[in-house]
Amino acid sequence: MKYDKVLSIETSCDDTSIAVVRHDGYVLAQSSANQDLQHKDFGGIVPEIAGRNHSIQVLPLVQSCLEKAKLTWNEIPGIAVTNRPGLMGSLLVGVVTAKTLSLTKKIPYVGINHLEGHLLAPFLKDDRHTPPESFNYPYIALAVSGGHSQIYLVKEFGQYQILGKTIDDAAGEAFDKFAKMVGLGFPGGAVVDKMAKSGDIKKYDYPRPMIREKTINMSFSGLKAAAKRQIEKMPPELIEQECANLCASYQEAIVDVLMAKLKLAVKQVGKINGVVLTGGVSANSRLRATAEAWANEVGLTLAVPPIRYCTDNAAMIGYAGVKRLNLGEVSSQELAPSPKVYPGDFLV
Repeated sequence: MKYDKVLSIETSCDDTSIAVVRHDGYVLAQSSANQDLQHKDFGGIVPEIAGRNHSIQVLPLVQSCLEKAKLTWNEIPGIAVTNRPGLMGSLLVGVVTAKTLSLTKKIPYVGINHLEGHLLAPFLKDDRHTPPESFNYPYIALAVSGGHSQIYLVKEFGQYQILGKTIDDAAGEAFDKFAKMVGLGFPGGAVVDKMAKSGDIKKYDYPRPMIREKTINMSFSGLKAAAKRQIEKMPPELIEQECANLCASYQEAIVDVLMAKLKLAVKQVGKINGVVLTGGVSANSRLRATAEAWANEVGLTLAVPPIRYCTDNAAMIGYAGVKRLNLGEVSSQELAPSPKVYPGDFLV
């Protein structure tokens, strides 16, 4: 094994994350910082602020991560970095950092697709978490976050087929926009989840767009619009009084759609070894519980990474990176950040 470990860098959106990951997926250390407070007053992520904060945080986090792992640069044979897709200013900070470290430390580096990282997150392990023993390729992955909502067939490493995706808003964006509507602030997904625990999932009848259509594609813009119309009719004191019920009913609509499409994908594909929830929205407790109950009922292995590996993190980038470096893939100093995936990243 030429590359027994890598140092990895993730700066695709607003989380700065550095990790050291072994070739077997064991995470030796991870140091991360979010920017929630910097973006809170704007109700969403401001790209310029995100990029500026990455540039301040990235090198101290590199140092912190090496110290946590009790390693020196002499013990790091390679670097992995997210270079696509994402916010250009944010990606640029990570890519330039990786290039600079690669030159100064005289070690190779490789650019990684952020989404590939999410698809491989179920293989990550550490002293507190191990994947299910029976988990392996091929599997179906529901990858849901603030920027992406897709269902993939993961045939083996490097072979990912998109079975379905949102045709408009991502599920995470739908959660964040709803949280803003009811005055819960940003980021809203976790707060909606918390509020929903004490709410009535049937109090408000929200639409489930495309849920009965025989396509694995999804839509969340109609749900978001319906919620907006509902909330605009309500006086502020009623919104506050009904917030838990509003959150529970809205969350249930999103979970229903995601689960319906996941079940349809499993039915259409046939024989697989398991199902994966990954991405920031997979931290949602209602989605996790519903998926777990269904997987147990139908006899499928469900792999859900712990929250530290569900949200944007460098560990997942490191695992993809060490595997690609060991296949002989190395990026040149001409590598550029890209807001989109490359044409060959996913199977047609």
